[in-house]
Amino acid sequence: VQLQASGGGLVQAGGSLRLSCVASGDVRSINKMGWYRQLPGGERVMVAEQIRGGSIMYGNSVKGRFTLSADFGKKTVALQMNNLKPEESSVYLCNADVNSDYRVVVWGQGTLVTVSS
Repeated sequence: VQLQASGGGLVQAGGSLRLSCVASGDVRSINKMGWYRQLPGGERVMVAEQIRGGSIMYGNSVKGRFTLSADFGKKTVALQMNNLKPEESSVYLCNADVNSDYRVVVWGQGTLVTVSS
């Protein structure tokens, strides 16, 4: 099972970016999908995620600016990021809780978002 992320890049403060992620491999179903941001010390912080059949959860700092779109049937998840701030520059990682031969949490390779001031 793999997650392929795309869509990062350089944008000015106040600008927008859209991140996309698709799951491939022996994915029978997905329990949860979302995006995390990696802090300088290595900690990963939830940006937005959705449990299958449940509500979308957002980190407090992104509410009202970021929008998560998860399609559990198509195994894709996208993150629309508006009004970006310089402090949100980071590596963003796609994450999925997947049912394959066994249940496993999978991380994508990360995509770099840089917001210039």
